[in-house]
Amino acid sequence: MSAAPAAAAAAGTIDPAAAAGGDLAFGAVVETIQSTYAYMPAALAGYLAGVGVVTMLFWSTAPAAVMLPWIGAFAVMCVVRGFVIRAFRRATPSSRADWLRWRLRSNVGTVVAASLWGAAGWIFYGLGTEQQQTTGLIIIIYTFTVAGIPVLSTQPKLYLTYASLCLLPLVVRIALGQDVHSYQLAGELILIISLTAVLANSYRQALQRAIDLKLQADELAARLRVETLAAEAARREAEIANRAKTQFFTAASHDLRQPLHAMGLFAEALRQRVHEPEVAQLVNSINESVDALEGLFSELLDITRIDSGVIEVHPQHFEVGDILRKLRLHFEPSAFEKGLSLRLRGAGKVVFADPLLVERVLRNLVSNAIRYTNDGSVLVGCRQRGDRVRVQVWDTGLGIGEAEQTRIFDEFYQVPNTPKVSPDQRKGLGLGLAIVKRLADLMNAPLTMRSVPGRGTVFTLELPAGRAPRPSALLAVPGKGPVGITLAGRRIVVVEDEPAVRAGLEVLLLGWGAQIDAFDSVAAARAWAERSDPELVKPDLFIVDYRLEDGLNGVDAIKALRRRFGDAIPAILVTGSTMTGHDKEAHEHNFHLLIKPVVPNKLRAMIAFKLGVKPV
Repeated sequence: MSAAPAAAAAAGTIDPAAAAGGDLAFGAVVETIQSTYAYMPAALAGYLAGVGVVTMLFWSTAPAAVMLPWIGAFAVMCVVRGFVIRAFRRATPSSRADWLRWRLRSNVGTVVAASLWGAAGWIFYGLGTEQQQTTGLIIIIYTFTVAGIPVLSTQPKLYLTYASLCLLPLVVRIALGQDVHSYQLAGELILIISLTAVLANSYRQALQRAIDLKLQADELAARLRVETLAAEAARREAEIANRAKTQFFTAASHDLRQPLHAMGLFAEALRQRVHEPEVAQLVNSINESVDALEGLFSELLDITRIDSGVIEVHPQHFEVGDILRKLRLHFEPSAFEKGLSLRLRGAGKVVFADPLLVERVLRNLVSNAIRYTNDGSVLVGCRQRGDRVRVQVWDTGLGIGEAEQTRIFDEFYQVPNTPKVSPDQRKGLGLGLAIVKRLADLMNAPLTMRSVPGRGTVFTLELPAGRAPRPSALLAVPGKGPVGITLAGRRIVVVEDEPAVRAGLEVLLLGWGAQIDAFDSVAAARAWAERSDPELVKPDLFIVDYRLEDGLNGVDAIKALRRRFGDAIPAILVTGSTMTGHDKEAHEHNFHLLIKPVVPNKLRAMIAFKLGVKPV
């Protein structure tokens, strides 16, 4: 037997569709058999009540030799049917033959009961002289005839047999009176029987339609369960695939960024040692390629993080100026290189939003604006309108045609090239604005765009106005981006387990004049910091990799070093992955992030920002 019938049997019912093996016609038969056995206890109770009433009506007039055998026969019939009901509830019919045998047992009991009621009509009619005895007997027998309609109407022949056995003996017994009154009463009973048969047929049709609809609904529900299970399995497979994709991007990001990061550091170190113009140009090309690859990695990882649902929104009150200072550090060198003016306005405006997500949105928008602007300026401005603050990025660039404006937020869509678009402007996967749109939607911040080809574009992000926060601890570094810095007299601790990257950092930082203490593990850095050496010099900055030995990470290294030198020591954490929630850790432990591969210009800008070093 299948699992479905077994489970239903355990609950006292059998699934008709499962028992019928999907045959809806026989499923209707199974349904009627179940209904019959479900109705049978109530029928037996009614039989006993009817027997009691007949006994009260005719006890004083019917001979005991007639009354007692009839009562005994009914008692035996009720006991036998009780055992049959109990056996059915314990049974687990699994085939058509099983179900038909149970129907046969029920039908035999029905015929026996009808015979006993018919016998009552034949035996007791005429024994009583009072009219109420005769009327009561007719009403009782007819009541049981009508009461059988709901259960027996689905079997027309059985019901006709049942009704005939109940009423025809009474009709014949009445007609034997051989007077007008007897013939009239018999005729009325025959008419009533005919009308009852018509009623039973109409009820049967309606019940059959109801059963068919129920079985169809059961079949649809079964199909829906199967499809739901299939959909659930597909969803689980999709989740597994999504996790695998995320894990792949995380691993690939870290492993592929490491050599790119080292290559950029060594290239910059080479530039400091060789002053030939051709070599400098080659170094510039290497750094541009590393920067382009970093942009591709970032776009792919950002869209993966958003799709994976791991980005959470943590709104807070903050001044937009905190973000504008970072944008100046990050983008002013590249704007200066293209001969563009990068203007930042509205730093004093306060918003209530997630500062990390707002910064990501503005970074993408400013990066695009600088990339697609050849002359003029890029403006990041903030204006308050009521309880909303509009953060806008304006440019005087190429602009976007009306036909393309509806598609620029689509993934992997890039505006068709024009003669004014340089190869550098065409780099990328077309994910930047898709990421911007999704991050804005995460914050429930409306994002709009207006553009005029040949004149420029403006993107507007609307954020809720906020309350003035506590004074920011960020250091403002005015002026243009650091095209060069000196770290003379500065001591920097480097914790990096990749030998090539560690060597590249050492060469580069030494070239900028810094003193270096480099370690390949958290344990080595901790041991150095905890040694009792009175000549141990307090560092000015920590630069640590995120993924280190034995499951430890850069946060552990920062904690270990700050326990010795104090929490005020600034720190930069360099990572090859954006998939592990570093932004939250950066807030908790007061460090800044750089994502590998880090081109020297970005590293230079971040060091200047953390140390407050003025450009030279």
